[in-house]
Amino acid sequence: MVITVIAHYQTHPDSVATVGELLAAHSKTSEAEPGCLQFLAHQDVDDPTRFALYETYESLEAFHNHRQTEHFRVNIEQTLAPLLISREWRIYGSRL
Repeated sequence: MVITVIAHYQTHPDSVATVGELLAAHSKTSEAEPGCLQFLAHQDVDDPTRFALYETYESLEAFHNHRQTEHFRVNIEQTLAPLLISREWRIYGSRL
């Protein structure tokens, strides 16, 4: 089953540029992973401290594999997460 992950991040105003750069680089690396069909990072046009990630994977396993990669650990867990005010994500399956 193809799955889509939608993540919402909010950062502090003084971290906007850093978070944007990290997400741009992370999306390119992630999209090259086996099983990743699409990985897009977006910034809110009205509130630049808010970001959204739109990720599509061939399977739930591919998404879980993504979260085990070195670049996820370094880019997201170690570098980006401490800069965030909030972070949430949901997984949607193509069952409809």
